[in-house]
Amino acid sequence: MKSQEKMNCKEKEALLIIDVQNDYFPGGACELKNAYEAEERIISLISKSRAMGRPIIYIQHKNPPDVNFLVEGTLGCEISERIKPDSEDKVIVKYFPNSFLETELDDYLKKNNITKLIVCGMMTHMCVDTTVRAAMDYGYEVDLVADACATKDLEIQGESIPAQIVQRAFIASLEGVFANIV
Repeated sequence: MKSQEKMNCKEKEALLIIDVQNDYFPGGACELKNAYEAEERIISLISKSRAMGRPIIYIQHKNPPDVNFLVEGTLGCEISERIKPDSEDKVIVKYFPNSFLETELDDYLKKNNITKLIVCGMMTHMCVDTTVRAAMDYGYEVDLVADACATKDLEIQGESIPAQIVQRAFIASLEGVFANIV
């Protein structure tokens, strides 16, 4: 009975990889702190997900030419080669920080009876945060893999906020109400 329960649980959760794209790595148009370290953890999550038959969904953000990163049609917009999707994986393109907004994500999850998302990706303070908050609105349970996410230094009114603080603040704001932090 327990193995059947495990199987049902696996069938109802998916790994959601948000925006792990070339522009976020060193040399890219919008470098993040610890992007490679987060990607290494994502590689491990992909491996574990494949081994247990958990579906994997990649989100790819595309910007118009007037934005200076993740510009549609550029190498910087492409998903990192190190985590390139397999043919059985789902790739969903988005044009907004929220992975649900004007995409097929919610329909895909419902069609596949997925009720829980294991979330990782880039940028913690923007697309990861927005998607995790939206997932709650759509009724999904979320496990956010904090060390499989990356962000950058931010600035407000001339004050620089280090990426490590940005990361911790955004993860802390999601804990409990919006996600289980793992």
